[in-house]
Amino acid sequence: MSRIDDLIAELCPEGVVFRALGDIAELVRGNGMPKSDFTESGIGCIHYGQIYTHYGIWATETLSFVAPETAALLAKVEPGDLIVTNTSENLEDVCKAVAWLGESQIVTGGHTTVIRHQQDARFLSYYFCTPAFFAQKQKYATGTKVIDVSTKSLAKVIIPVPPLEIQREIVKVLDTFTELDVNAELEARRQQYRYYRDALFTFGEQNKQTNKQTNKQTNKQTNKQTNKQTNDYTIRRTTLGEIGRFIRGRRFTKTDFAADGIGCIHYGEIYTHYGASARSVISRVRSDLAPALRYAQPGDVVIAAVGETVEDVCKAVAWLGDEEVAIHDDCFAFRHAMNPKFVSYYFQSAAFHAEKNKFVSRAKLKRMSMESLSRLHIPVPPPEEQARIVSILDKLDALINDLSSGLPAEIAARRRQYEYYRDRLLTFKEAA
Repeated sequence: MSRIDDLIAELCPEGVVFRALGDIAELVRGNGMPKSDFTESGIGCIHYGQIYTHYGIWATETLSFVAPETAALLAKVEPGDLIVTNTSENLEDVCKAVAWLGESQIVTGGHTTVIRHQQDARFLSYYFCTPAFFAQKQKYATGTKVIDVSTKSLAKVIIPVPPLEIQREIVKVLDTFTELDVNAELEARRQQYRYYRDALFTFGEQNKQTNKQTNKQTNKQTNKQTNKQTNDYTIRRTTLGEIGRFIRGRRFTKTDFAADGIGCIHYGEIYTHYGASARSVISRVRSDLAPALRYAQPGDVVIAAVGETVEDVCKAVAWLGDEEVAIHDDCFAFRHAMNPKFVSYYFQSAAFHAEKNKFVSRAKLKRMSMESLSRLHIPVPPPEEQARIVSILDKLDALINDLSSGLPAEIAARRRQYEYYRDRLLTFKEAA
């Protein structure tokens, strides 16, 4: 960092100027753009929810698109602008930022603010990750269930404004750390998990070939388990309607939630909160609605019947709690005699998605009917084989989701080192 220290000594020996964000930038609040507006191609767009889940410090390509006529009504984002989230379910995520470094104009929607400025975009985006910025946004945050920092409040945040030459040198250092970030390792783990999951749901001769490939890529313990797959039994493929029945939920909304009510699963939570299985709920619905509701029993698989994308439709969670749980009317409870986690994991597989795609309606809101669900096929190995596959996938899932045990200690140390240098590089003596 001697180069940066030398530049600071040369260009701002008395300290760095601090300014209110609103004094050095134009802040424009976004509007509209639900995910149902997304198209296969068109004008690039960044949805506020994707800033939490998909984007890093900067982006040069968008994950989603909207039609040109839709884009005309939305907030414009020019190359070099910053897109900042205004709302979140927690204080950590609110005001997460992504610098748009693509070559053309894109758009963004509600719950975001576009920051147009003359600074280094990545420098600002990195600064939005620091404890100093966190302390300021905390003062302006409002709300309990949903945390909000308004565009007006964001404009009051004070930030350091060193000369551009210093900003760019700091970005060079932090970019180097970012390239070594944990996200690349985590994505590699996800790809590996998907590969093995799909291999485990491929039976017969095709599975023998898959096991040969698996031996070259996985760890010894996983190999020992995977290689136990045999063909000493016949795999029966049957429709879901032949081995179980579907119970559609009953209508309730998030405004019906109550802290001391009946445990419930809302279809939207299946995308955002639950994994392959759950033993407890995050929401409860008013007790006076109990007679009108429908319920999933322990062992049922709760399936989201609608989604904003084809990928989201039919995401499923095996309900393993001790009591019945109310389900939303955009959900189905699948009641059956199989291992519930086996069914839930199968619903994530490439084989299931390939068949599901033929039946999902292609309206703005994607939907799967009960009749179509009943026609989808599932392999039915013996119960002990179902349990074995579930055990393997549980362990692989833990490697991905439990960073403390799943990722090497040196990667966690690298993350701490990165945060240390980021915060140090972005801490300045303020000019009088």
